[in-house]
Amino acid sequence: MELAYYSDYAVRLVNSEEPGRNKDTLTSVEAVRELFGGSSQAARRATDADVTRFRSVRARLRAVFEAADGGDETLAVDLLNSLLLEFPVSPQISGHGDHDAEGKPMWHMHLADHPSNATSGYAAISAMGLAFHLTEHGVDRLGLCEAAPCRNAYLDTSTNRSRRYCSDRCATRANVAAYRARKRLETERSASTGRAAETAQRSSANGER
Repeated sequence: MELAYYSDYAVRLVNSEEPGRNKDTLTSVEAVRELFGGSSQAARRATDADVTRFRSVRARLRAVFEAADGGDETLAVDLLNSLLLEFPVSPQISGHGDHDAEGKPMWHMHLADHPSNATSGYAAISAMGLAFHLTEHGVDRLGLCEAAPCRNAYLDTSTNRSRRYCSDRCATRANVAAYRARKRLETERSASTGRAAETAQRSSANGER
């Protein structure tokens, strides 16, 4: 498993809250465990106290995305470094019993679950995954959805750095809204032009009299 894969953990946690819609799904131990996936040992260690701790980490991860989205690369890096210092990772070489065509073990780097509590483990792997993504692809590859009021976090993996929305649904919604706005503007301009023409005609008629 590539370490950059863990950046999805950060996105998953940040998007458990949608401030613009006043929506928060991180309200129970079960919600915390779902962020890990059912097979994680750290998920099984989650307690009620982790709900509050996860929300704190979530706010700090969102701040990283906000800084990156706002073009402040130094702040984004500083905020992420703060998380990396507070929640160090425990790297391990793992194979999961997989072998290649020649029967040789397929080894890869894996970030082990943190032994202390569920929050520390999740924060460590999500921060490290985000750090790998940032250093590999650039700070501008961390974004927030432009389809208001969404503002969900996303990782831009497009070839031309053109991603602006967190999902196809938001992209479609934004495009439809932009189309309708253009149509309204065209209608208003047409009506304004029509009124101006009528005024000019009346002025001309009055002048001829």
